[in-house]
Amino acid sequence: MKRLLTTLALAAAAGSALAQATPVGLWKTIDDETKAERSLVRITEAGGVLSGRIEKFLDPQTKADVVCVKCTDDRAGKPVLGMTIIRGAKADAGRQHWEGGDILDPNNGTVYKLRLKPVDGGKALEVRGYVGPFFRNQQWIRVE
Repeated sequence: MKRLLTTLALAAAAGSALAQATPVGLWKTIDDETKAERSLVRITEAGGVLSGRIEKFLDPQTKADVVCVKCTDDRAGKPVLGMTIIRGAKADAGRQHWEGGDILDPNNGTVYKLRLKPVDGGKALEVRGYVGPFFRNQQWIRVE
């Protein structure tokens, strides 16, 4: 009985660690240029596809009613708070990273191809947006 309980406890701990090694959750975004905390983004999964939306602004300079004036797609003129900025990312075969979707930078309206990679045991998320050979990296911090 003691061995069974130990095995179940280890399996539960492993499952919890594995669950944290995905991009699904709430993330604190960190600006790649200023290193300032910018927002909270919640990433969700539906049917194996990830999406992420801005849940809260952390920068006190950002007004809650700001709209995406530089967006050129269906998000043009829409409120940034609550906006879906990550669309269509899917896990690779080994679930080491998620890609194939895109990410929007609402500050400049640029839509980048996307790669998400959990690092540090899922405590951080490497976010890479790229257009052709050019890319930007950010490291987001898991909040929950």
